[in-house]
Amino acid sequence: MSRSIVEDLQPLEIWFLTGSQTLYGDEVLAQVAAQSQDVVGLLQASGDVPCTIVWKPVVTSRDSIHRTMLDANARPEVIGVITWMHTFSPAKMWIAGLTALTKPLLHLHTQANVELPWSTIDFDFMNLNQAAHGDREFGYIETRLAVPRATVVGHASDHAVTERIGDWCRAAAGRAAARDMKVARFGDNMRYVAVTEGDKTEAEAVFGTQVNTWGVMDLAECVHAASDGEVDGLVDEYLDLYDVAQELLPGRERHDALRYGAAIEVGLRHFLEDGGFTAFTTTFEDLGTLRQLPGLAVQRLMADGYGFGAEGDWKIAILVRLAAVMGAGRPGGASLMEDYTYHMVPGNELTLGAHMLEVSPSLTTTRPSLEIHPLGIGGRDDPVRLVFTADPGPALLLALSDMRDRFRLVAAEVENVPLPEPMPRLPVGHAVWRSIPDFRTAAAAWLAAGASHHSAMTTQLSTRIIRDLARMTGVELLVIDAGTSLESFERDLRLNGATFG
Repeated sequence: MSRSIVEDLQPLEIWFLTGSQTLYGDEVLAQVAAQSQDVVGLLQASGDVPCTIVWKPVVTSRDSIHRTMLDANARPEVIGVITWMHTFSPAKMWIAGLTALTKPLLHLHTQANVELPWSTIDFDFMNLNQAAHGDREFGYIETRLAVPRATVVGHASDHAVTERIGDWCRAAAGRAAARDMKVARFGDNMRYVAVTEGDKTEAEAVFGTQVNTWGVMDLAECVHAASDGEVDGLVDEYLDLYDVAQELLPGRERHDALRYGAAIEVGLRHFLEDGGFTAFTTTFEDLGTLRQLPGLAVQRLMADGYGFGAEGDWKIAILVRLAAVMGAGRPGGASLMEDYTYHMVPGNELTLGAHMLEVSPSLTTTRPSLEIHPLGIGGRDDPVRLVFTADPGPALLLALSDMRDRFRLVAAEVENVPLPEPMPRLPVGHAVWRSIPDFRTAAAAWLAAGASHHSAMTTQLSTRIIRDLARMTGVELLVIDAGTSLESFERDLRLNGATFG
C-alpha cells in the first residue's frame, strides 16, 4: 500500500533560451543554434541536472522572446528558464519577455569553447563567440528590471557548473510543488501556541499553497471505514519492513493496537489521495473518536513524501513537503523535527530532537523497530510507532515563521551524530546533532530570528538550494552556518527589517 508521492523530477522541464540577433546573418545563427544545443547536451549528460533541459530555437527579436516567455508561463511542466547570450542580444529586446516571465530564471554565463584558439583566432571567431560581451548587456537589463535570478558562471563541461544548475533545478521544482500544494489541517493548532499560527491567505499569495481545515471526524470516518483486507495488507507490509515487537504480532495481546494503527494509515491515505492533498497536520487536542494519536501512519506518509506538521503547524508541513520534492532521488529524507532537550557538556554540546511520535524513518538506513508504548498526552490508547536514530551526517533544519508583514525562513546547518548511549526508555524516532558553528551561537541566532520550535529536517538538501528557493519565492531567508557570528546575524536581522519591513 505504501506509495511515494515524490515523483521523478525528470519529466519537469527547464527551457534553454539562447539570445542573438539577425545582424550576424543566417550562417552565424545556425552556428549559434548548433553550439547552444551542444551546451544543452553537456548539461543533460552531466548527471547533475535532475530535470529535462529543453533546447528552444534561438531568439532574435522582442516578439519571439515575449512569445516564448508567455508559452513557458502557460505550461505547467515548465518550472524554469535558463538564458544564455551566445553572441550579442540587445537587451531592450528582452524587456517585454523578462517582465512577463513568471517562472524562475537562471542566467548561464558560459561560452561554447573552453580554450581560446590563440594561433587562429580572428574577428569571425570573435563575432560568433562573444558571450563575455552579450551576457553583460543582459545582466544590466536583469538588474535594472530587478529580475530575481540565479547567475551561474563557467563552462557547461565543468562539474561545479552542472552541480550548481542541478541545485537550482531542485529549488525550481520546490517552487512548482508549493504552487500546486494543498494542505489539510485536521482541527486547529494547539491552544495558546503562538508560532504555529499564521496567515493562510498570505501563504497562498506568496507560495501558491492552499491551506484549509477539515474536522477530525471527517478523518475518523475514513479510518473506521478501512476494510479488513486493507488492514491485513498493511500489517503484512509492517511485518516485512520492520522489527515488530512481540506483543504486536498476530495472535499476541496487543495485535489489535497494530491493526488500529494500520486502519489509521488506510483512512488517512484515502482522505489525502481523494482530496489531492500533499501535506497535512494533526493535533493531539482534537482526536474525535480516533483511539490512537496518529504516529506510525504519519511517519510512513512522510517517508512517502507527504508534508506533515504536528499540533496544527501547517508552515512546517509545507517545508517538509517541499524538502521531500527538492530532494527527490537523493539518499536521505525529510521529516518533522523538534529541538527537545540538550546535552550541555561544555565543548561537547548536543541536541536531542524528536517529537511525540512523528519523525520520518526516511532519516535512517537502519531497520526501524515497530513498538507500542504509553504516550502520556492526548488521553487515548497507547499508540504504535517506529523507533530509530537518524543516520550520522550533514543535515539542515528549516523553519518558517509569520512575522506579521512577511514570512521568515530560517535554515540552520547541523551535523547528525550517532546516539552517544542507548535510550531504552525513550522509544521514539529521533536525531542527535551537533550545531554549527557552535551550540551557543546557533541557539542564540535561532532564538533571535524568532524561528519556530518545530522544524523540517532534511538530509538531502544544501543551503544553496534553500537560498535559490527563497529568491524564487521572494521570502526572507536567514542562514545559520559555519560563518555565522551573533554580531553578523543581528546585523542581518536589522538589514532585513529595513528591506522586507
